[in-house]
Amino acid sequence: MNKVFICLLTILIMISCSNENIGKRDQVSVDTTEMTNNFYDNTETFSLPLNELVVEGEIANPGKVDFTSLQKRSVIVKEALLDEHSGNKFTGAFRYDGYSLFDILERSVIKKANAEEYNSIIDLYVEVENLSGEKVVFSWGEIFYPNDLHKIIIATDVARIVPSKTNELWELPSSSKIVASADLITERNISDPVKITVHSFPKSYQVTREMSPMYSGKVKLLNGNRIVGELTSLPDAVKNETYNTVFYGRGKGIHSTSPFTGTMLKDIIAAYYPVSVANLRSGIFCIAGADGYRCAMSFSELFNRNDQREFLLIRTKPGEDGGLFRIFAACDFFSDRAIKSVSEIQLNF
Repeated sequence: MNKVFICLLTILIMISCSNENIGKRDQVSVDTTEMTNNFYDNTETFSLPLNELVVEGEIANPGKVDFTSLQKRSVIVKEALLDEHSGNKFTGAFRYDGYSLFDILERSVIKKANAEEYNSIIDLYVEVENLSGEKVVFSWGEIFYPNDLHKIIIATDVARIVPSKTNELWELPSSSKIVASADLITERNISDPVKITVHSFPKSYQVTREMSPMYSGKVKLLNGNRIVGELTSLPDAVKNETYNTVFYGRGKGIHSTSPFTGTMLKDIIAAYYPVSVANLRSGIFCIAGADGYRCAMSFSELFNRNDQREFLLIRTKPGEDGGLFRIFAACDFFSDRAIKSVSEIQLNF
């Protein structure tokens, strides 16, 4: 009889403890003894309330995201916000777990508004909107083309990465958020995402397939529809970078294993496109060649990287087909955004 009473009492205590935890954020086991070499699991992991998320825009199968069919990914982030006056404001170091935009959009059937003119997917971008109406953008290329996939996620769990000497505890987010782990300034990490909209860059260009020879003697720089500058040469004191690469296209496969030497595109055009919260969040570039071939590129992936995988602007040899300037995207697995004979760079919002 005493054994039965003890068992019943134990069950009641367990139920009581469980009830006390109702409403609290879930926690998982932590490696508090640091028995492994993983520095990113030493503190509690907290769940973040997840909103219903819909995908729409230039796709044939819009609708709600079924998270049950997706696996969780993890990213590690040092977060900081833009402060032009007193230096960027560090807000914490975290591990986030959640669902990547790659996985969320993987089965979206593209239905481009400009498909008859330009059927390539590399002028696509996505806009992510939250409950407050804030919007951030990502190019299709930075979601589906990078050397390291699944680095942009909708976070559903978070854990602090606490410094061992100071034990400083950064303030935790209270809801799900979009997390772009390759961003240096994390202005795109907005909370409560609820909608993803797929767009193609809204500008028409004349497409001339197999143009040969192909050449553009200048690059027009536009902010919206306003011309803000022009490139016909590079500064004399320009600093060149050389990237060794295996240059491989999504369609034609291997092109070459020769290195690319050029200057960082962001350094050449920075004076025309200043860094701001608005640009970091929702600026989207279109880089077009003389033949109408073009790609989308977000402001942040060009100006705001933390991985040093930069876009190069390459000055070709005199008379070289594909000149005067071309682009090399060191961050991409595929070569498709290596625009030749660049004739225009336009920033939109």
